[in-house]
Amino acid sequence: MATSIRLSEKAEQRLDFLAAQTGRTKAFYLRQMIENGIDDLEDYYLAADVLERVRQGKEEIYSSTQVRSDLGLDD
Repeated sequence: MATSIRLSEKAEQRLDFLAAQTGRTKAFYLRQMIENGIDDLEDYYLAADVLERVRQGKEEIYSSTQVRSDLGLDD
């Protein structure tokens, strides 16, 4: 899938330097950055979304005591 992004001049220069020094393509490093960083982005943004729903009263929450009881862990 083709996707385009705009980088700051400094980021572009750093990426150019890295590619030139290692003989790999800029696309290789961009893929690596995305694949290695997407987990962190998902964790952050999805958690922030849930937190906002909790604050708005749109997300049900449970205490640890209630969860343990519901799962029969306190027996």
